[in-house]
Amino acid sequence: MHATPDLTRHTVQIDLGERSYPILIGAGLLGDSATYAGLPTAHSAMVVTNDTVAPLYADAVCAALQAHYRQVDRVVLPDGEAHKDWTTLNQIFDALLSKASDRKTVLFALGGGVVGDMTGFAAACYMRGVPFVQLPTTLLSQVDSSVGGKTAINHPLGKNMIGAFYQPQRVICDLDSLRTLPPRELSAGLAEVIKYGPIADMAFLDWIEANLPALRAREPAVLAHAVRRSCEIKAHVVGQDERESGLRAILNFGHTFGHAIEAGLGYGAWLHGEAVGCGMVMAAHLSQRLGLVDEAFVRRLTRLIEGAGLPIRGPALGADRYIELMGHDKKAEGGEIRFVVIDGPGRAAMRPAPDALVREVLAACCD
Repeated sequence: MHATPDLTRHTVQIDLGERSYPILIGAGLLGDSATYAGLPTAHSAMVVTNDTVAPLYADAVCAALQAHYRQVDRVVLPDGEAHKDWTTLNQIFDALLSKASDRKTVLFALGGGVVGDMTGFAAACYMRGVPFVQLPTTLLSQVDSSVGGKTAINHPLGKNMIGAFYQPQRVICDLDSLRTLPPRELSAGLAEVIKYGPIADMAFLDWIEANLPALRAREPAVLAHAVRRSCEIKAHVVGQDERESGLRAILNFGHTFGHAIEAGLGYGAWLHGEAVGCGMVMAAHLSQRLGLVDEAFVRRLTRLIEGAGLPIRGPALGADRYIELMGHDKKAEGGEIRFVVIDGPGRAAMRPAPDALVREVLAACCD
């Protein structure tokens, strides 16, 4: 079983050859100018944030960046998944063009997963590619969305359907930012932490169970270990399969059902982590019906997800609507929906499932 470490700063490396980069994990990183040393040289930097995070951290980040860039600008976006769209993306381009930003300008994504995804996509597109840095301020973005180079915006027909693989120069996880996280957002982040156990590391799942009260109480050393171990697992997977041609798909455990919930209810009604948590319960039930895990495993995972403060029953969209929405999932091929299932504790696999079994799961797991 994993021991909980001290609070010293740690670095996890993403090994992608010339696109390799470090994930820095520790306290007091955002406002420390040394955090930003060694990044690509440029005349200007652009901090992209939102109207929730900006009052908390933007001034400190911009002040720290002044040591490295002659000009530091910022653009403040509206907060929330509902704004992860073309209109908001264009606000980033408007800011870059109005400041005459050149192709060496470095973008800094200061916020949660929505800000990180949109800033990365903007960086991939602006002048056909400018450098960017992830400064994730939520638990979910620190353990998942900021790592690995997936960038995107949503479309009414599907989540993250328009985007690019584009790796950051660095990911900076300041654990102090988790202190200001609303409880609901903390629980949403725990969904992505929990995910890593059943797909890759059952000893980590044991540790999460043992430390769940401490995680919800935001004990610093416990959060530090959760972020570090999650990043280590994701770094290992991304290093082997950067563009999700095979292995990386296991990181989407619970996401096929979860994305359908988000799209079906309207983006922002449920947080992404809430939908993923519920989606993991559904995916565990499907794994059981496929004969891959036993009922005790499903009960254990369901109990843990509920204990993290996450929903374990899906909204009543109707089976036909769920299946229609899941047909738009990026993992669908040739009209066949494929699911990440647990292929035995600590292992995940991608498999199709008969409609009849999926409907059974939806009947069992939805209100």
